[in-house]
Amino acid sequence: MKGKIYFASDFHLGIPDHKQSLEREKKLVQWLVKVREDAEEIFLMGDLFDFWFEYKTVVPRGYTRMLGMLAEIADTGIPVHLFRGNHDMWALSYLQEEIGLQLHREPEFRTFNGRNFYLAHGDGLGPGDHGYKFIKKVFASPLNQWLFRLIHPDLGISMALFWSRKSRYAALQKEKKEEERNLRLINERILFHSEELIKQNPGLDYLIYGHYHYPVETRLSQKATQVVLGDWLTHFTFAVFDGEKLALKEFGA
Repeated sequence: MKGKIYFASDFHLGIPDHKQSLEREKKLVQWLVKVREDAEEIFLMGDLFDFWFEYKTVVPRGYTRMLGMLAEIADTGIPVHLFRGNHDMWALSYLQEEIGLQLHREPEFRTFNGRNFYLAHGDGLGPGDHGYKFIKKVFASPLNQWLFRLIHPDLGISMALFWSRKSRYAALQKEKKEEERNLRLINERILFHSEELIKQNPGLDYLIYGHYHYPVETRLSQKATQVVLGDWLTHFTFAVFDGEKLALKEFGA
């Protein structure tokens, strides 16, 4: 390896309002400027936006600083990957063709410098959560995407952001009150998935997830480590692999 591999997730640009989203976007750009100095690859593990939908001739307003920096990095030859999350599952061709991001729609196995990685956003994995798993299939339908495209962008994006903000704020309040309980439930759900993967792939070294918004590193065996990346709403955490080991860090700490 000539450089380092960086992983970050759950930026949710667009919430709770323009001012706070812009502040978070500027901090993300600062991080990108820093990591590009020694990055071999950059992985954004989902929910880059709180809502994203691609119309044929319309680009959602905002995010110009971040998109410009991502395009600049990709133009230098550093691969920038986006694993689509549950909030940006409707990212289609624009980010790939215009910005240069490499889009991923399913979990993937990768090998870096002899270390074996499993990479996933994390939504819908593990036991339970059947309601979301059903909704995810509905949203993934090309027919439903076509129907949503018929709605005027001003109305469609406003509706989506309204419901997204409402559900996200409710979840944040619950997380603040029941952090210990939620951490336990989160790790039980994703932990089951990780343990099943290790049984089938005993050579795995690192399993990396977004989605859960808490930065948690869990040793699963003498060889395998599970890393939940946290978010850029409250934690501003990321992981970096230097060719030998993976470390979970906080930007600005």
